[in-house]
Amino acid sequence: MTQATTNNLALTGATFDKLKCKECGEEYAPEAKHVCEVCFGPLEVQYNYDLLRQTVTRATIEAGPNSIWRYRKFLPVATENVIDVGTGMTPLIKSERLARRLGLKNLYIKNDAVNMPTLSFKDRVVSVALSRARELGFSTVSCASTGNLANSTAAIAARAGLDCCVFIPADLEAGKILGTLIYNPILMAVKGNYDQVNRLCSEVANTHGWGFVNINLRPYYSEGSKTLGYEVIEQLGWKLPDHIVAPIASGSLFTKIHKGFREFVEVGLVDDKPVRFSGAQAEGCSPVATAFKEGRDFITPVKPNTIAKSIAIGNPADGIYAVELANKTNGNIESVNDDEVIQGMKLLAETEGIFTETAGGTTIAVLKKLVEAGKIDPEETTVVYITGNGLKTQEAIQGYVGEPLTIEPKLESFERAIERARTLDRLEWQQVLV
Repeated sequence: MTQATTNNLALTGATFDKLKCKECGEEYAPEAKHVCEVCFGPLEVQYNYDLLRQTVTRATIEAGPNSIWRYRKFLPVATENVIDVGTGMTPLIKSERLARRLGLKNLYIKNDAVNMPTLSFKDRVVSVALSRARELGFSTVSCASTGNLANSTAAIAARAGLDCCVFIPADLEAGKILGTLIYNPILMAVKGNYDQVNRLCSEVANTHGWGFVNINLRPYYSEGSKTLGYEVIEQLGWKLPDHIVAPIASGSLFTKIHKGFREFVEVGLVDDKPVRFSGAQAEGCSPVATAFKEGRDFITPVKPNTIAKSIAIGNPADGIYAVELANKTNGNIESVNDDEVIQGMKLLAETEGIFTETAGGTTIAVLKKLVEAGKIDPEETTVVYITGNGLKTQEAIQGYVGEPLTIEPKLESFERAIERARTLDRLEWQQVLV
């Protein structure tokens, strides 16, 4: 790291000053770099926690904007010139009907299905990544995406006035494709799965020098997920939960929520206590769950085959760190099949009025599975993370929900239809009870 870089960051009042390899500890200047040159391990942003302890309090956070940028001192952006599109501070909902259905007493739903501006948690990581990209001098930004990240990168780049070219697998859901094109980026639909898209993007990043949020900007991008930990602490009244259940794709979200918890403990904002971390994957792409169940310390890549496309990453970059986290916190990593994913989507919608995408269906289905296996204490405070909106994956539930009753504009036509509907509803409940 150059002394000039360190001095420049100090002058801006930045609380981060370097990148550090998670494997060998080698340190680097906080530039557009994501892989260690010594051991090829992943790089992570390092902060000055002594400075944070001196400058950040609960009161200073609460006085900040109603977005992720109330936690700016904990994020890798050097100046006040951030891209704030209202991302974050999404609802933490105390569940009543879902909790009762599952036999839980203290279940909370962190609902990023309503996150701004594109209705997924990816808005958090992109807001941070593009704010840092602009500081580093990039004028063109990009990403490899299973859908939500493409939506977010295109939208926030448009707001920031940055050129944007994003890459997706060609078989994505229509809602996610349209939800990217509306912002007028260049959209590359690649004939291959996400892992093939990601490999292509690594070549493009090296050739064209663009800022790829989840490649050369990954150390900064991934830090945005910490805000899901910060917000839960604040929304619980400055307390840690007992147990969290979250989806696992690359594993970054899962591990960064933990980092967010630990940072608030480190600087004295919240009292410490054990928090169990449990993860959710779809069986058609469950390399992390498989490694956890088999007690392995390595991930075997798989070829995705599931409707849960937003978490279908066959070679997850942070998969092994997710396994380590679940093990050391006495948590679990489970998988569910596609039918269970759909049932999870329906269960959340009919009990709490939240329409989640397939990743959320996976998470709710795993939550149910863990409860039934006795792996969640009904008394503990459990937070389940819903990371995306069901309007983006409507194809997944076609044929699995009811149809409208078409009637004549006459009272007798309505009466016949309502009786038929009530009869069908009674039959469905009888089948559930059996």
